[in-house]
Amino acid sequence: MKDIRELHEILLDLVGIINEPQRDDALIAAAGIALDRALFPLLVRIERRGPIGVVELANISGRDYTTVSRQVAKLEKLGLVTRQSSAQDRRSHQAVVTKKGLAMTNALDKAREKMVAPKLARWSEQDRKHLLRLLRKLVADARD
Repeated sequence: MKDIRELHEILLDLVGIINEPQRDDALIAAAGIALDRALFPLLVRIERRGPIGVVELANISGRDYTTVSRQVAKLEKLGLVTRQSSAQDRRSHQAVVTKKGLAMTNALDKAREKMVAPKLARWSEQDRKHLLRLLRKLVADARD
């Protein structure tokens, strides 16, 4: 189907935009935080999805487990996350954001809103709601 190919191209474009290092640098600067560009997406995912194990975090980040494990250790050393025993399996550990880490993700959220809001201001409220609804639906269907 042509629609599937076009959807894939659009998603590739969007992921490419999201992953541009310059955008990450601009977001970090706008948030007024000092954090390695490679660490902040993991911190945000831990805050949004935590408690989360390193394997799951690596999978949803599209990164190697060993790399993510080292990066989570850096976040822990910075006091942005802690590791706790999993409720399901006491032998495994999960990352959880700390108050310091939450303050940092809140600063990133505010900076992201300032950067994105002017672009979405050109859209009607109805269009924004449709976009959110359809993206949630796409994600739900993709997970099935």
